[in-house]
Amino acid sequence: MTAFNPLAESTETAVAIATQAWEQSKQTALPHQQELAAGVFVTVHGHFYQPPRENPYLDEIECQPSAAPAHDWNERIYHECYRPNAFARILNDQGQVIGLVNNFEYLSFNIGPTLLSWLERYDLEVYQRILEADRKSCQRLNGHGNAIAQAYNHIILPLANRRDKLTQVRWGKADFRARFGRDPEGMWLAEAAVDYPTLEVLIAEGIRFIVLAPSQAERSRPLAEGDLSLPWQEVGGGQIDPTRPYRCYLPNGEPEQDYIDIFFYDGPISRDTGFSDVLSSSQQLAARLGQAVRGDHRSSQLISMATDGETFGHHKKGTEKALAYAFVAEFPQRGWQITNFAHYLSLHPPTWKVELKPVTAWSCAHGVDRWQADCGCGGEGSLWHQRWRQPLRQALDWLRDRLQEIYVTAGELLFVDPWQARDEYIEVLLNRSLVGAVPTHQDPLEQFLTRHQHHPLTAAERVDALRLLEMQRHALLMYTSCGWFFEELSRPEGVQILRYAARALELGSEVAGIQLEPEFVYRLSKAPSNLEQFQDGAGVYEQLVKPSQLSLPQVAAHYAISSLFASYPPQQRVYCYQAEQLDYQLQRIGPLTLAVGQLQLTSEVTHETAHLSFAVLHLGGWDFHCCVQPFSGRRAYTTLKDNLFATLQAGSAARTVLVMSEQFGSASYGLNDLFAAERHRIMGLLSQETLTRLEQLYTQVYRDNYGIIIGFRQDGLPVPQELQVAAEVALSHRAIAALKSLEQEMSDPAQLESQLGISYLAELMAIASEANHLGCQLNLAQGQAILEHLIQSLLWYLLHGLNPNSVELCVQRLSDLIGLSDQLRLNLNLDKAQELYHQCLQERLMPQFCVPAGAAVTDHLSDRQLSHLWHLGTLLGVDVAPCLTALV
Repeated sequence: MTAFNPLAESTETAVAIATQAWEQSKQTALPHQQELAAGVFVTVHGHFYQPPRENPYLDEIECQPSAAPAHDWNERIYHECYRPNAFARILNDQGQVIGLVNNFEYLSFNIGPTLLSWLERYDLEVYQRILEADRKSCQRLNGHGNAIAQAYNHIILPLANRRDKLTQVRWGKADFRARFGRDPEGMWLAEAAVDYPTLEVLIAEGIRFIVLAPSQAERSRPLAEGDLSLPWQEVGGGQIDPTRPYRCYLPNGEPEQDYIDIFFYDGPISRDTGFSDVLSSSQQLAARLGQAVRGDHRSSQLISMATDGETFGHHKKGTEKALAYAFVAEFPQRGWQITNFAHYLSLHPPTWKVELKPVTAWSCAHGVDRWQADCGCGGEGSLWHQRWRQPLRQALDWLRDRLQEIYVTAGELLFVDPWQARDEYIEVLLNRSLVGAVPTHQDPLEQFLTRHQHHPLTAAERVDALRLLEMQRHALLMYTSCGWFFEELSRPEGVQILRYAARALELGSEVAGIQLEPEFVYRLSKAPSNLEQFQDGAGVYEQLVKPSQLSLPQVAAHYAISSLFASYPPQQRVYCYQAEQLDYQLQRIGPLTLAVGQLQLTSEVTHETAHLSFAVLHLGGWDFHCCVQPFSGRRAYTTLKDNLFATLQAGSAARTVLVMSEQFGSASYGLNDLFAAERHRIMGLLSQETLTRLEQLYTQVYRDNYGIIIGFRQDGLPVPQELQVAAEVALSHRAIAALKSLEQEMSDPAQLESQLGISYLAELMAIASEANHLGCQLNLAQGQAILEHLIQSLLWYLLHGLNPNSVELCVQRLSDLIGLSDQLRLNLNLDKAQELYHQCLQERLMPQFCVPAGAAVTDHLSDRQLSHLWHLGTLLGVDVAPCLTALV
């Protein structure tokens, strides 16, 4: 029987199989425990992880041009992997959606806490589907969920000291518990890096099992109480049998309690998943897994593979579809039971024991040298060395030890137990959104400080307490493994961990008054870079890290300059700072604009605050002069403001700048000192007037030369570039303007009338025809986003209301919008529209044919109206054939 291949050709038989398997997968009852205990079990584990990318001062990810067209790499991989796996498609042979699978319901998975935190903010729907998938897997597998925990920010645990090991594991467990609502049974170790001291911490913290590569085992033997004659089997070359779990005891530990269970994934299959075409189809995947099934009549066996979760969609485009079909059809057809490690362990406790090699990881053949030495791993095929790795590790270890001395010395004066306070600080991090709020008896920060404070803390002591805890958080983040993973220190990953180190240094010096930076930079100078422009780690630090450091006056300057282009309310959030506007006055004289004000800035993270006054002068174009200083009293501030506005009345920019320097000092800020996102926004605003004039000019050139362009086209001659560009700019501008007008007119679908949007649709169709006739490539990136938004909002209104009086009109407008996108040659992303339609199809429309007459929620729709809905499904790429058949 031919298996359905979502990525290649398929047949009518395959489509029938797909549809039948999809329907059966939704109705399959849970087998009895006895039935579950035997047979072939399959576990596919995805390690989903992205390094923390937030600016340490802003708690936001800045724009990463290398991730274009996405804002940053988290966003790009989200679109390619995380959302597609939460809504994985099952397709028929026309490429239409016949089912949506939440792959997380069947995958064994871990998702890094820092990634989950970002995902929760970015797309709550996908985040909740991941949590829901774990709950459903718990129901399906006798209380054992698919999700396992991860050490908090992906540090190499064997290289961490014991205190950092403990905090990483405790933070990972607490984060997991807060999100998934249960304690984790297993934990994924960063890079699967392990040694016996790490196992000791995991056991002490109640972790039942871990997952390792087969090459990390040294020897194994059957587990038989009291029988020491059973020989050990040497498996150091990766020969360990991965179809069973193993028990690993601590050397010199208590046999009854000092052990942890270990699964070893199938190495060859896992490698093939990442580096061959195994994921090209569900049939290929199942066939490869089938090669590992042992035919020795054992009652049960586990076939497991593990790989980076981003393999499914990011590294290998579209492969989440093959995975989805394998889960709901291919594996069940072969009689395989889809499970996870915790569930299998509950059915089959270890009958073998294992001893591990001393220190190992899954991505380094030299123990854990990839994160501390020039071992060659990560530089394969490159002429670059990694001699910087050891000095970087040594510099950070030195800094960690100095910062821990500061933490203990200062922390003992503020906390009952500084280390317990650090371990439980995760509670504050998980509720960071509440930190800047007005304190209440339920404020997590207040609860935390009340529980841990050595005595009632003053406002200044509270700031120091939070600085110390943030110092320790950044000291943990600076060990994120990605900083060493690749071949060069100056890559974004290396720069990011140095930014965390710089922030930790700064916080430590603010509390203790000790300057550690010079010694730290000197130690970094021992780390040679492969790039001459940096020379060494000190050069990387000075050129790429220090410029990114921020102070409260810089935040005030950002506020001041951006206030010229936005009307701020009295309370305004600026990234992770609260800005309270205490006074503000703005005047414009000719080309000059001057704003003077005062504000109270408060960090939501450390609660440090500053009362500042500012003045910002816009001289026109790109020229800004901004000054900031501590507020020195009402009289001085009033005098300063009066002097500046009096000077401005003379209309002299030079004199105004001079007076600002006299009042504030020589330090000043300009457009380049703004945070990147706001700088880019203001640059766009400043360019708008020039762009508008250019668009008008191009439009006039196009109109004046339309006949000439037609003549060139008719005679088969290339149109002069200047005229072709004028045509493309003019038509693109007209199209965007029409799309914006269409968006405004259709902003409220509830007010939809028969002629609403018709004129703009007709104009856009005419523009598309004109552009096609002239061979113009329109620049409509903004227009694509408008059309996608219109389709989604109108579809939501249609499907959630299902008002018989508006069905035909809404479907017609949606059809017009989709047709328009084709005419404009826009490659619309209709994924969310498909998901919305398919959900309604399954929950509201299909029951029309599955329940007794009079009981359906859509029985007030006529056959004609339903046929319009089926037509819409076809336009959206959803298979509605069963509905059409039932309608006939």
